Amino acid sequence: MQFVRYTTGSGPEWGVRRDEEIVPLSGLREDVTYQQLTDPGFLRVVEDAVDAMADHAVPVADAKLLAPVPRPGKIICVGLNYHDHAEEQDEDIPERPLLFGKSATAVTNPGDPIVHPEELDEVDFEVELGVVIGRTAKDVSTEEAREYVAGYTAINDVSGRDAQFDDGQFFRGKSYDTFAPMGPTLVPDDRLDPGNLDVACRVNGETMQASNTEEFIFGVEEVVSYISGITTLRPGDVISTGTPGGVGIFRDPPELLEPGDTVDVEIDGIGTLTNPVVARD
Repeated sequence: MQFVRYTTGSGPEWGVRRDEEIVPLSGLREDVTYQQLTDPGFLRVVEDAVDAMADHAVPVADAKLLAPVPRPGKIICVGLNYHDHAEEQDEDIPERPLLFGKSATAVTNPGDPIVHPEELDEVDFEVELGVVIGRTAKDVSTEEAREYVAGYTAINDVSGRDAQFDDGQFFRGKSYDTFAPMGPTLVPDDRLDPGNLDVACRVNGETMQASNTEEFIFGVEEVVSYISGITTLRPGDVISTGTPGGVGIFRDPPELLEPGDTVDVEIDGIGTLTNPVVARD
């Protein structure tokens, strides 16, 4: 079941995507919330509603898809979390998740442009599985961690490498406006195995990254548990779980994003998130 936030010209709505159609959920007696997505009973209600509302479906082509979490409370990113990404950097496997933050205002919608800042020369792409928190989580165990997950989405963790390397830390290079495209769908936890998903990134149709979340160093359960022991996670918080090998900066020679490029990040079961790259006006 693929939930989407979308608009057809009025306010944002929730719906369920079925192939190339979106079935609206406006007739539900309950609002769609990230907490509700952790409730199997609510998901059964949604399934029944989708069957009942099938005749009211709108073509995906007639809708504008929106980021499933437009303004997260916080975005916490995991660095160096794929074995193949560690290998391409010749880095040791970390003993615990390496965490950094990304500004929540970096989030942008499917199809909207990634704005290439004039002051940066090295803007990079990173396909990442996003974990959306559905329930308040503090000091949760790995065994219980997924009970706190609303679902999964795709994130392009766009990175200004020159800012990152010049500063010696991540926040500025990761947090420019539009540097967190998110979508196109949000899939509930019980409908997806986050430990076995194909992930890929293409630039102008050329595959740059291709891997599987089996390459995770720290799985979703470990990451959620670890972070919840440091800071309280709340509904609508997002964890970006790291990127596989193949990023542009470590290619020989580097292959980085330029205005006019189009980036696709695709995750099995979630779909393809596409964004053009444009120069800042």
